[in-house]
Amino acid sequence: MNAGAGRFLVGLIGAGIQRSLTPAMQEEEARHQGLHLHYQLIDLDRTPGALEQWPSLLRAAQVMGFTGLNITYPCKQAVLPLLDELSPDAQAMGAVNTVLFRDGKRVGHNTDGSGWAWGFGRALPHADLGCVVLLGAGGAGSAIANAVLRLGAGQLRLVDSDHVRAQALADALNARFGGRAMAIRDAAQALDGATGLVHATPTGMEKLPGLPVPATCLRPSMWVSEAVYFPLRTELLEAAEAMGCLTVDGGTMAVGQAVGAFELFTGLKADAGRVERHFRGLLAATRVAGR
Repeated sequence: MNAGAGRFLVGLIGAGIQRSLTPAMQEEEARHQGLHLHYQLIDLDRTPGALEQWPSLLRAAQVMGFTGLNITYPCKQAVLPLLDELSPDAQAMGAVNTVLFRDGKRVGHNTDGSGWAWGFGRALPHADLGCVVLLGAGGAGSAIANAVLRLGAGQLRLVDSDHVRAQALADALNARFGGRAMAIRDAAQALDGATGLVHATPTGMEKLPGLPVPATCLRPSMWVSEAVYFPLRTELLEAAEAMGCLTVDGGTMAVGQAVGAFELFTGLKADAGRVERHFRGLLAATRVAGR
């Protein structure tokens, strides 16, 4: 398939991605725009040893004529050495979630940060960004951290199970944005006095249920933004809403990411409202089917 004929072959590489709604979102938006787009899941959990061999899958996709690939956990940072070029956003964030194959080269992009900012701005346009806590300094967390500071956060407190990684991200952010980021080991300490919380770890996903922080650390004056969208109603969001916090579910980021990736793959602007309506409909159908 090739973009010149209005036909696109794209996919997603990651672990445990069988329930991803990205294929349906991408294919449906393409259909509305008169394009032929096939979206292939390449699940590293489905093939023994694939996690160690996944770079060969990247090469295979390029040889097979894929337009590009989305990249998710656990490959967003591991993919960097395998690329020929990085967009400015991907370079700044140190992570890639979209790879385009162009003129024999692999070009890395990142729509995580812009996707999160798009959804957050729609849901909480007047949120207090005075002091934001970000849980998770991995690929998604790094992208969101950049987006938070670009939105004008006064202070960003980073918490990660790997404190060295959190400190490295804080140092990189401070080199670009001034001394507004800091790494803190203890989540409860970081949340003391915070105006908002962004969660960007796998905790809360169906295969990793639970709360990333004790509910007692939340306060009604805080807003809470979630990156997980399976399930859409995570334990963190339920605890936050019970506490009286304003919340943003992970679906907003998922839609924002998909819109950005669609535009990179096809060169055409996606109808974000239509993509979001389709996404919410898919989630509703999934919940009904699961009963």
